[in-house]
Amino acid sequence: MAEISASLVKELRELTGLGMMECKKALAEAGGDLKKAEELLRIRSGAKASKAAGRIAAEGVVGAWLSADAKLGALAEVNCETDFVAKNEDFLAFAREVAEAVAKTNPADVQGLAGFEVRRQALVQKIGENISIRRFARLQAQGRLALYVHGVKIGVLVDIEGPESLAKDLAMHIAFARPQYLSKAEVPADLVARERDIAAARAKESGKPAEIVAKMVEGTVSKFLNEVTLLGQPFVKDDKQSVEKLLAAQKANLNGYRFLVVGEGIERKSSDFAAEVMATAGAGR
Repeated sequence: MAEISASLVKELRELTGLGMMECKKALAEAGGDLKKAEELLRIRSGAKASKAAGRIAAEGVVGAWLSADAKLGALAEVNCETDFVAKNEDFLAFAREVAEAVAKTNPADVQGLAGFEVRRQALVQKIGENISIRRFARLQAQGRLALYVHGVKIGVLVDIEGPESLAKDLAMHIAFARPQYLSKAEVPADLVARERDIAAARAKESGKPAEIVAKMVEGTVSKFLNEVTLLGQPFVKDDKQSVEKLLAAQKANLNGYRFLVVGEGIERKSSDFAAEVMATAGAGR
């Protein structure tokens, strides 16, 4: 039997949001295979898809820049160690300048921003914290761009042909709902297949007739696709209509969007996990 480490249990807990002992048991059944263990738990408990994308573990800001004609825009995530530094005016100005450089020079990756290295190091020396340019997003509009920054932690760019007020509303919706894809056509086939397999396994356990099980599976997959796609999501200001129906009603066309959330996907070290492990181990004796 494969040895199940505390770190592996912790990772599965963060993926599923379920209890430590439940995760450990699933890992044991799956022979230490994290993906198989996650699927086992989701089949049994209906646990939602990976929460990893929602973990925010780094401080920093999203710098934003938009051209005067609203045809070109960029976002840049710049990280620091503490929230205090994230409010520093020099740090904020640096993030905005990085975003402007992204828009104007269109670098292939973060390494393409090497021209900022000397300034970054100078800022590190001045502020006394490590600072890094983590990632960026750039958008050239087919229509007109709308920019929305929620505080300094979330930045959104929306390319739309339609009313300016609608563009702002959609940008705010994206900041709230964080859709992974624009439409169902963009969702990878293997991801849909995985959701279908999990839904089928769960539905089968209901003991209902095959035709009912088939409908249950299709309903579950349809719900999943609506949750992860911008067009399928209920509009945040009126959940009785989807974003797709909202666009149609206003005769608007959404060409694309970009958004960044500070620290998304970076894992924060948990100070109390070791204590939880010891407490659980003690309880099991």
